[in-house]
Amino acid sequence: MTSSGTNSGADPHLPSAESLSPAWELLLPAAAAPARGRGRALRSALREAVRSGRLAGGTRLPSSRELAADLGVSRGLVTEAYEQLTAESYLRSGRGAGTWVSEGVRAAERPVRDRAPGAEGARVDFRPGTPDLSLFPRSAWAAAQRTVFGRLPHGALGYPDPRGLPELREALAGLLARRRGVVADPERLVVCSGVAQATTLLGFVLRDEGVVSVGVEDPGSPEHSSLFAATGLGTVPLPLDDEGLALAPLERSGVRAVVTTPAHQFPTGIGYSARRRGELLGWARDADAVIMEDDYDGDFRYDRAPVGALQGLDPERVVYTGSVSKSLAPGLRLGWLVAPAALTERIVARKRTMDLGNPVLDQAVLADFIVRGGYDRQLRRCQRAYRERRDAMVAALGEHFPGTAVSGIAAGLHIIARLPTRYGPEDVFLERAAGAGIALRLLSECGTDGSGDGGLPLVLGYAHLAPGDIARGVAALAEAWRTGRTGSG
Repeated sequence: MTSSGTNSGADPHLPSAESLSPAWELLLPAAAAPARGRGRALRSALREAVRSGRLAGGTRLPSSRELAADLGVSRGLVTEAYEQLTAESYLRSGRGAGTWVSEGVRAAERPVRDRAPGAEGARVDFRPGTPDLSLFPRSAWAAAQRTVFGRLPHGALGYPDPRGLPELREALAGLLARRRGVVADPERLVVCSGVAQATTLLGFVLRDEGVVSVGVEDPGSPEHSSLFAATGLGTVPLPLDDEGLALAPLERSGVRAVVTTPAHQFPTGIGYSARRRGELLGWARDADAVIMEDDYDGDFRYDRAPVGALQGLDPERVVYTGSVSKSLAPGLRLGWLVAPAALTERIVARKRTMDLGNPVLDQAVLADFIVRGGYDRQLRRCQRAYRERRDAMVAALGEHFPGTAVSGIAAGLHIIARLPTRYGPEDVFLERAAGAGIALRLLSECGTDGSGDGGLPLVLGYAHLAPGDIARGVAALAEAWRTGRTGSG
């Protein structure tokens, strides 16, 4: 492997690529690195060659003298690299036996996959749950970051209170009391990584108390069951009626905990009646049970002021949860849980062992954003946009799918649209939609099949789409159905 010459215009102390075997060509950039970082670059290049499989297990390496001569570097750099990688078990060596690539190294998978949820290849995605991420207040958020960076003391960058920064808990307590009627003691408020973590925190605490299953709304959010399953709890589907969670099946179930979405039930879109809210709290007191209130989009009501949170009526029986996932962005992973006094310390202890608390800088920025009024302005902005988009969705359905019934209150980021029976059956309709690149979610995917009431029930999200895109998407869906129908008969 001795150097046989140099390329025209190249560093005369470096070998040409032609003088090295393919396995060693990848070391050329390391040999050409600045003198101060050359040793580190050489070690890194050798390590990567072994990891990637370019240097297979059992390969004998040239002597340090030979490789140094071939690369045009000092022998000491090569010797140091061999010694370091031998200590890390990438290489093995023995007196008089030379240096070899270790057989125990396994190459890592090279592709980096993105498992973020999405509809790959969809031209129009009507599935619910996603806000308009273009509405994220980048300038105001960046200003809050600059303010926080300028004033945050060094000591604040240590491990935080697992409940969250005191200033954020105080800001959230004021916000939730003012906007949602929550009885929010900052000492009982826990900052979480969204409602998902709040659910698992509660699940672990309930399991430790001997609870074996939790009641969930049927139909309801599929995520609730999977999150509780991760904590070792089973779930019991409980039916709804026109006023909310049906009381008689709940009483017969024997569960001691239940998850509800009373402000805007997901997915049916109903709001729990005042009578049902009172009956539900009465059940919890009589059964010594806990209610988890998932207030996932309680701020977004378009025909009147939002109804206050259930938790405000009995804060010792209701665990209140919410997040900024619909108002700001789900990628922030910032939410909250307001716990009854009897559960607070156990929830905080579980939060401590789970992750030692949420990132300090993100919490401080959200606190500043709330205190300076940015969050209220963002909510008003989103409410205007989402009201307009809901109206656009209802109008488009009326134009292209006449006879469609839209149920539920004027709120949130989705609607239930029950198309007339002539557009069924479900599997044929979905096949035609998918063929046109349109992603949909059926009500039956959220639990009990709602087709028994007649028609083809869809759960349609609209918040992430501009009004024009909604109109074009619904028109394309109608065209896909008509084209498929014509082609089939």
